Amino acid sequence: MSDEAHVREEIADFGRMLYQRGLAHGSSGNLSARVPGGFLVTPTNSCLGRLDPARLSKLDQQGRVVSGDPPSKESLLHLAVYRARANSAGIVHLHCTHCVALSCRADLPADDVLPPVTAYHVMRIGQLPQLPFYRPGDPALAAAVGALASTHRAMLLANHGPVVAGRTMAEAVYSAEELEESAKIFLLLEGRPTRYLTQVQAAEVSAAFPS
Repeated sequence: MSDEAHVREEIADFGRMLYQRGLAHGSSGNLSARVPGGFLVTPTNSCLGRLDPARLSKLDQQGRVVSGDPPSKESLLHLAVYRARANSAGIVHLHCTHCVALSCRADLPADDVLPPVTAYHVMRIGQLPQLPFYRPGDPALAAAVGALASTHRAMLLANHGPVVAGRTMAEAVYSAEELEESAKIFLLLEGRPTRYLTQVQAAEVSAAFPS
């Protein structure tokens, strides 16, 4: 199996896993992975639980379609992240319940939506900025994501959902899962006395597990 064929299978496998775990529903969400000469992205209106590896959209480094089905409307967003993060090889964008609920809140700091709830949140996500609302597929959304992507591996899109990048497809997926769990924990603890990690503890974790 060629390297690209392996990546195609990996995208389909992770898509099915995210769907089965309830982190993707209907035809929401999209995944991508960098390959030589460009990247693969899930097609528009595709269900992550039923991806055909052979029909994934392949785009070049300028975002032009090379082969496969028409790409997700968010392909420009993926392209912007890859341009900003040379070490990222996988991107996950989901509409998972707790992250979307968080993205609809108007009372949280936009520069870092989630406090350091767990060490694994700090390790896998770090600072989580929230972008203003843009319609899905808007080139302005891709530009806004690209402007933050060089310094943030994860972002929350207002009234929309998370975007998470990783050095591998697996890292991006596992980090997106960790973010959804962190959002769930944060919402479950609301209104209760809560012990978050201190700045010193969060800094120690970040130093021990750099991104």
